[in-house]
Amino acid sequence: MAPAQRCPLCRQTFFCGRGHVYSRKHQRQLKVALYRLLPQVEAARKAVRTAQVERYVPEHERCCWCLCCSCEVRKHLSHGNLTVLYGGLLEHLSSPEHKKATNRFWWENKAEVQMKEKFLISPQDYARFKKSMVKGLDSYEEKEDEVIKEMAAQIREVEHNRQEVVQSVLEVCFPRRSQSTSGSARPRRGLFSTWKLERDKQDTPGAGNIHSGATPPWMVQDEECSSGNQQIGPSYEEFLKEKEKQKLKKLPLDRVGANFDHSSSTSAGWLPSFGRVWNNGRRWQSRHQFKTEAAARNKQSHKEKKRIVS
Repeated sequence: MAPAQRCPLCRQTFFCGRGHVYSRKHQRQLKVALYRLLPQVEAARKAVRTAQVERYVPEHERCCWCLCCSCEVRKHLSHGNLTVLYGGLLEHLSSPEHKKATNRFWWENKAEVQMKEKFLISPQDYARFKKSMVKGLDSYEEKEDEVIKEMAAQIREVEHNRQEVVQSVLEVCFPRRSQSTSGSARPRRGLFSTWKLERDKQDTPGAGNIHSGATPPWMVQDEECSSGNQQIGPSYEEFLKEKEKQKLKKLPLDRVGANFDHSSSTSAGWLPSFGRVWNNGRRWQSRHQFKTEAAARNKQSHKEKKRIVS
């Protein structure tokens, strides 16, 4: 049995040796692969006579798969902001490495000999492409110069129109201004007296309004504020007392010493008696006594509520 071999076109492993390349399936896959690459090669061959130069766009970075060399090849040739269409593919097809790989591919896969010349570019054709590329670059620069000249002429025309509009506006406005200034050179007596009256109102404080230049009412100081040192709002001591009250409100109402009067006068031998701290007996006795008194108070308050409701 022949050793196992892998066919990249059919994508399968075969054990029949060299006989696989003559099979119908292999020849069908070979034709499909060659005819998939052939349109791109023909488009590149058309660019040999007339090279096309365009402005660079990201789409010019596309690559195509060379079936003979088993590698990706850049379709276009880009440099800076310019791109020569099919320049990269023509450069690859005319290289000696591609020619060797094509001969080996045709011999290994037993392809049609007449089709081999379609996938090769001779050095003479590539030299012709270089000359046409130089002409294409010159024509592209001429087109760009024409576009720049058109844009410059359009900009000059717009600027000229703008200056004409400005000049016409100035011619219309300045004569009126000169006439108005010449007519009002000598003010009338009535206008002068009115202006003097308004000026007197501005000088007298409290007279007139904000439109005549008088002091606004919110800027005039009151007599009470200017004469005395009246304090606005609560004092600092009252603020501290209110702050202490707010702290006490957060504490529970049934706490020990809640009803103790701190302002009461006591003797030097006084000791606190709330909470049964100094009572005789055990602590559980005082606790039970406190619970009993609390229950009695709650019961009495409940009865009072019922009496009020009824």
